[in-house]
Amino acid sequence: MTGPGTAAAFRSGFAALVGRPNVGKSTLLNALVGEKLSIVTPRPQTTRHRILGIVNLPAAQIAFVDTPGLHREARRALNRAMNRTATSALEAADVAVLVIEALRWEAGDDLALERIARARRPAILAVNKIDRARPRERLLPFLASLAPRHEFLAVVPVSALKEDNVDDLRRTIAGHLPESPPLFPDGEVTDRGLPFRIAEMIREKLTLELNQEVPYGIAVEVEQLKEEEGQLAVDAAIWVDRDGQKPIVIGARGERLKRVGRAARLALNGLLGRRVHLNLWVKVRANWADNARALKQLGLE
Repeated sequence: MTGPGTAAAFRSGFAALVGRPNVGKSTLLNALVGEKLSIVTPRPQTTRHRILGIVNLPAAQIAFVDTPGLHREARRALNRAMNRTATSALEAADVAVLVIEALRWEAGDDLALERIARARRPAILAVNKIDRARPRERLLPFLASLAPRHEFLAVVPVSALKEDNVDDLRRTIAGHLPESPPLFPDGEVTDRGLPFRIAEMIREKLTLELNQEVPYGIAVEVEQLKEEEGQLAVDAAIWVDRDGQKPIVIGARGERLKRVGRAARLALNGLLGRRVHLNLWVKVRANWADNARALKQLGLE
């Protein structure tokens, strides 16, 4: 208990970023942490895993958890696993941060709010993409219209892309965490290791390059990391779920795979601050997204 002249108690806990697909949760996580931890593409359901990002403030430590977008239609085992990942992260959180898009409330937002209510988590509403709100004068009435939907602890408008009002969101979340010493050592940013981060960067570049040609039939697995002539050598397998997808990923004369490899290598050089050499192979694992064993091996279950 604090009183006049006493220092505020330190707060620490988990804040789960939840919401429908494509509202900008991964971009928001990266902005909140100040480092690229979650990959970002325009395609819905890019995030497949629970990704932890740790922020240290003067009087608080926030462990942000980026989650896959919640969706009702889960036809494939992969989609069901993603739903389970998002739900379990929410149930373990101290605070839920419902992320929605400015000037839009859709059925998927109702679903995410239902899950928050079912988990009985206190919730903060982050209204993202305010930089795209047009006309701007619609924003205040829209924010006011959200209050009857749920007893939110706070409603915070932000732009993750422009990093607008992100500091206010951090402070708001920190103020609603339980009093606790830090949960993670100082300097730790994520619980995800190097192979995971490399695989995700390759998958990001693949998704951007392929657009809609192979939407969800791709996974990436780092098979080997080794030091080689002053650089980090990476052997990675790109898994597709049908034979016909392999030539699409490779491209004519291998040009598409070369572009993906070049983009991923340059991004990893910047992220890791060192030279990276990538060896990429495309392999077929039939219907891996419906195979529980394959999902477990790829860390998706």
